[in-house]
Formats: sequence, structure tokens, C-alpha cells
Amino acid sequence: MENAQKTKPEYRTKGVQTLLGDPKKAIIKLSIPMIIAMSANTIYNLADAIWVSGIGPEALAAVGFYFPFLMFLMALSTGLGIGGGAAISQRIGSRDKEGANSVAVHTIVLMIIIALTVMIPLLLFTRPLFDIMGAQKALDMTVTYSQIMFAGTILIFFSQIANSILRSEGDANRAMIAMLTGAGLNVLLDPVFIYVLKLGVAGAAYATVLSMGFASLLLFYWLFIEKKTYITFHFKGFHFKKPILKDIFKVGLPASVAQMSMSAMMFIITILVSIINKDDGVAVFTTGWRVVMIAILPLLGIATAVTSVCGATFGAKEYKKLDTGYIYAVKMGFIIEICLALFIFILAPSIAQVFTWSAETSRLTKDITTLLHYMTLFFPAVAGGMLSSAMFQGTGKGEISLTITLIRTLFLSAPCAAIFGIVFNLGMNGIYTGMIIASWVSSIVAFIWARLYITDLKKNLPVTA
Repeated sequence: MENAQKTKPEYRTKGVQTLLGDPKKAIIKLSIPMIIAMSANTIYNLADAIWVSGIGPEALAAVGFYFPFLMFLMALSTGLGIGGGAAISQRIGSRDKEGANSVAVHTIVLMIIIALTVMIPLLLFTRPLFDIMGAQKALDMTVTYSQIMFAGTILIFFSQIANSILRSEGDANRAMIAMLTGAGLNVLLDPVFIYVLKLGVAGAAYATVLSMGFASLLLFYWLFIEKKTYITFHFKGFHFKKPILKDIFKVGLPASVAQMSMSAMMFIITILVSIINKDDGVAVFTTGWRVVMIAILPLLGIATAVTSVCGATFGAKEYKKLDTGYIYAVKMGFIIEICLALFIFILAPSIAQVFTWSAETSRLTKDITTLLHYMTLFFPAVAGGMLSSAMFQGTGKGEISLTITLIRTLFLSAPCAAIFGIVFNLGMNGIYTGMIIASWVSSIVAFIWARLYITDLKKNLPVTA
């Protein structure tokens, strides 16, 4: 009884109270710091692109050629984090703290194994990979930059997993602080390493890895040394448990595959762009896509909140709250993306000049501006698909989330981009058109699927709210 009294207050931490309280307030409270944190995460690669553009278009293309591999690494780490985080949130909702602790330990161990398994072959086969992708004048710079970044794979994985664990228990603030700190350090170190130390693209990579390392140290301190989190870690006597692995992978594996399908889509589209306009086309597309990623950052932040809130409400069998939180998130995301689309459309020429400030890259300004004008139609289309996928992940339906993503990426986006860009001979503008059409179709399908699923939950299962 005494032990029970000591552990009971742990269920009443602020993070847990947020997850199990008003779903609208929970979405907002978790979304805002995560939007800021996601913005910081994007700044890592964005800062590299801005600073290396002063070296020349080949350096900008080098950072661009690495981008699909960054998406691949993020896919694996994010997927594992989503799987572990969803399982943790569900156990929090059902008041199973020991189960939540065990899931967290499993997730950390899996992270180490997967990160090392991926990092080694990437380091061994860096040059052949980029040779296949069509890097020409930029090949040597691409290999130099990418090998340093590949060596930091474990940092990418750890930061994603640690942040997912914090979010799963309703603590988004410290995730935000760590990522903001790392991003700020990267912005400061980039010009020093690139220009002062004259390391070029290698300097950009070193600055990024060091910054990620510092952010990872903060997260490590909070989770394993300070120990003021809801989750506690006990590695002594650890052995894998099949039920926990199943819970992690039934969401994490589809999430990883879904994320990797996006990486594969970017890989295919980068090749298509290279065929149409060689290195300049890659520089334009990958640079413009970074702006697109910034524009959908609010959705990424909201999606992490949706996964945590829906996981907790699903675990507690409070399906009305689940429905309320999901619909509120979709409306909020759609409105935000429309506003951002208008803002970026108006400022597209000025935004393009940020990435083409040197004489060597100024010729790309017009093409980047055109890309941004097209892709503003893409932003609001993402809301329904992304937030529906997040809801399915939170409720343990990873296979549905995967299906939605595959429809958009491999079955629609890549084929449509090839058809409009190459078959119809519309060039770069055809690539953009195909991606926009694919996003709208898949988003509508995802939203309808989600509404049917939640309606069925409320109709056929007991409601305790």
C-alpha cells in the first residue's frame, strides 16, 4: 500500500494531465512547442543550404543530393519513435506505468541496433550511391558532405527517439528546448566552419553533427541523469518481450515504411529532376523543397500532438475526446496552411533570393520562385492526409497509416510527376503539378477513411467519457 501511494502521484504529472484532459487544449499545448521544435530541426539542413550556396551551385547540389538520405534516416528513426511513443501513450491512458517504462527501454535498445545497422553500409558505399543518383560535377563534394553526416546517424536516431519519448508523456517543452539549442548552435557554427576555417561543404557537415551532438547531450541528461520524467529506465536484466515488440512494430514498422516511401519518392523525383535539368534542377528542387518542408512544419507539430492525444484517449477508451481532438486538429492545420500558402506566394521572390545570394547561384532565383508559386497549392492538401495518418498511428492502426502514405507517395506522386514532367514534356512544372494532384487525392481519401473509422469506434465500442 505504501508503494502504491508513492507511485500514484506520478500519474498526475502535468504531461499526463494534459494528455487525458480537454483534447482541444491538449492539441494546442503539445502542438506549439513541437512546431517550434520541428522548425529547429529543419534549420539544421536549411542553414547548411543557405551558407554553402555562397560556395557555388555544385555545393548547393551536394547538400541537395544528401537530402533523400536524410529523409531515409529520419524515416527509420521517426517511425521507431512513433511506434514507441504510441505504445507509451496508450499505456499512460490505461494507467500502466511499468508497461510504459518497458516500452521506452525497448525503444532505446532497438534504436541503437537499427542506427548501427544502417550507418555502416552508408559509410562504405557512399560514392557508388551518389554516382547512381547522377551527381556529376558535385560528386566529390556530395561524398565529402554525406560521409560526415552519415557518421552522425546515431545522433539523428537518438534525438528523434528521445523527443518521441518526451512527447508521449505530454512533455513537449524540453524537446523544443533541446532542438532550439542545437539549431541555434548550428547557425552559429556553419559560417565559422565553412568560411573562417575554410572547410567548405565539409565544414557545414561538421557544424551540423556537432550541433546535433550537443542537443543529444541535453536529452540524455534529462532522460538518464536528471530523471525527472514520468518514464523511468531500467536496463538491468533487459531482454526483449514479444508483446512489447509487437506493439512497437505494429505502428513503428508501418510508420518507418511510410516515411521511407517518402524518401523513395524524393529519390525518384530527384532522379527525374536530374534527367530534366541536371545539377541545376536538383539544386532548385531540393532547395525549394526545404521551404515546402518549413511550410508544413505546423502540420508536423500538430501531427505529433494528435498521435499522443489519440493514443492516450484510445487507451482510456474515451472515443468522443479522440474524435474532438482529431477534427479540431484537421481544421486548425488546414487554416494554418492556407495562410502560409498566401504568405509564401507573395514573398516567393524574396525567399528564393535568400538561397541564391551569391553571384554563382543567382541564376537559380527565378526557377526557385516558380517552384514556390506552384507548391503553395500543395500546402493545404497535406493537412487531411498527415493528420489522419497521425490519428491512425496513435490508435495502433499503423497499417492504415502506411496505406494512406503509400497511396500518396509511390502510387500517385512519383508516377504523376513522371507522367506530367517527362511523358507530357512539361518539365519541372510538370513535376510540381503531379505532386500537387497526388497530394489532394490522397488527402481526401485519408480524411474519409478516418471519419468512418472513428464513427465505428463510437458506435460499436464502450465509451467511458
